[in-house]
Amino acid sequence: MTTDTTRGTSRAAATPGETVLDARGVTMRFGGLTAVRGVDLTVGSGEIVGLIGPNGAGKTTFFNCLTGLYVPTEGEVRYRGTVLPPTSFKVTAAGIARTFQNIRLFADMTVLENVLVGRHTRTKEGFWSAVLRGPRFHRAEQASRERAMELLEFVGLTPKADHLARNLPYGEQRTLEIARALASEPGLLLLDEPTAGMNPQETRTTEGLVRAIRGTGVAVLVIEHDMRFIFTLCDRVAVLVQGEKLIEGDSATVQGDERVIAAYLGEPFENAPGKEDDR
Repeated sequence: MTTDTTRGTSRAAATPGETVLDARGVTMRFGGLTAVRGVDLTVGSGEIVGLIGPNGAGKTTFFNCLTGLYVPTEGEVRYRGTVLPPTSFKVTAAGIARTFQNIRLFADMTVLENVLVGRHTRTKEGFWSAVLRGPRFHRAEQASRERAMELLEFVGLTPKADHLARNLPYGEQRTLEIARALASEPGLLLLDEPTAGMNPQETRTTEGLVRAIRGTGVAVLVIEHDMRFIFTLCDRVAVLVQGEKLIEGDSATVQGDERVIAAYLGEPFENAPGKEDDR
């Protein structure tokens, strides 16, 4: 991974001190099942915030509410002070990008082509421009390729730009997903278990990449089960248990909370939220 963070700078990067994400009272019900209940969470510019919790805590459901895949039953999600639209495409266009637990690359497309797909929300060429393929179209296409190559340099995949995505090692496939998400020029990047299945060296590389992304001005919200990764990396950590936020604070505060320890050990604790399931 390159250390020249200016190469990966997002044009949507937040200004210092700005609240990028403001989720208030987010609740998600599926029939009679409440998967997320009244969750508040903010992410400021330049922050890396972690979201942890046992399996079934509602973490991915909450992410889906933030990114337009689900419309919250109650509550609202604001990005830079504006309530987000209820569709994932418009959320991406607004400035929030994400990766998923399961790799969702276009396996038979090249590494470069996968990143170019992520540029579509920032491409302004219309139907006739694409059909006629005039000078304006070719200028836009060249600009997208140049930006995609900058991002591949930023994440360390330039030598594999022409490789098929399915031929990359597992860790590099996850890195490519991050590059594709960055191609939409987000101000906030949501990472859903970015180190799942990685070996220790790949995990350390990903940790460095996330720090570099923060260095470009992009805020990061990350779900992860690797506690060492989370507590080493994050400025703040929020804990979800049974769909509700149990505690939020710095790493030392969260690690020392007896309720968090009990939740991970499967032991009862006082004032536990009502038992709900994740979706």
